[in-house]
Amino acid sequence: MRKDAAPGNRPDQETNPLQEHIEAFLRSLAVEKNVSAHTVRAYRNDLGDFAAYCPNPPEKVELVDIRGFIATQTADGKSKTTIARRLAALRSFFTFLYREGYISINPARLVSTPKTPKHLPNFLSVDDAFGLVQEPEGIGLLPVRDRALLELLYSSGLRVSEIAGLNVDDLNIREGLVKVLGKGKKERLVPVGGKALDALKAYLIERLLFRKKKVGGSSDVALFLNKSGTRLTDRQIRRIVVKYARAIGIEGQIGPHTLRHTFATHLLTGGADLRVIQELLGHSSLSTTQKYTHLDIGHLIDVYDKAHPFGEQESAGGKPKTGKPQ
Repeated sequence: MRKDAAPGNRPDQETNPLQEHIEAFLRSLAVEKNVSAHTVRAYRNDLGDFAAYCPNPPEKVELVDIRGFIATQTADGKSKTTIARRLAALRSFFTFLYREGYISINPARLVSTPKTPKHLPNFLSVDDAFGLVQEPEGIGLLPVRDRALLELLYSSGLRVSEIAGLNVDDLNIREGLVKVLGKGKKERLVPVGGKALDALKAYLIERLLFRKKKVGGSSDVALFLNKSGTRLTDRQIRRIVVKYARAIGIEGQIGPHTLRHTFATHLLTGGADLRVIQELLGHSSLSTTQKYTHLDIGHLIDVYDKAHPFGEQESAGGKPKTGKPQ
């Protein structure tokens, strides 16, 4: 650990020689790469901690400095996932500095990434998913909104940020589609199931009545409104999911992303092509979608038994389906 910069005691930004370069890098992320505000905040925090640990000009930062920083993160009890993310931030930062000519050698290039545990995504059973989306009952804006929100999450597998960002005009009831602005500001059209459409139609009526009753009238274009008449936030959506999950006895970690995983898993179990699921989820890489193939081994074995000529023989000791000698 450097004596002049302990964690939590960052040098003044104006005197830290790395800070102006960090800000230039963050601007390039926001403008050129179209990364989210959340990612920019995370990178600012990660790089700020490194600048506090190693307040040297870019050309003076060496491989040993980066390795030392990673070692202190491990000693402080940071998870492997957090350390891997911080190392990724450092690599991107020093790659930017090298590309822009601020340094002649990239010191982060040779630092190995710690192996992170692979967690399979949690998902709900069909019964639990049905129970969850059907739990909101009653009339008025809030229960009808909550039913439409949960139905849409399960029907379309949207990210919480995507569903929070929806406007009324993004929903095409006639065609059964919703226009979504995903990561990297990429637009995609996602189909909406019949039950979700019915719930959304009921909600749009309640939303219209609510806007007329509200003093001054609510002019917010957001699809999902809170009781104040403004856009429902990511945090409020998470609270709604947890509230109804607990009401039907679902324990453990659960949130909007659980319904996204559930959507993908149930599609896969129903026989949907993985590339179709990739398109619906808005994944840029098929490898991100492939994690769902590990979730239902029983279903995969069943598909194998039905599809492969030797499937039944392999799993049950029977004869080949073709009846041909081996």
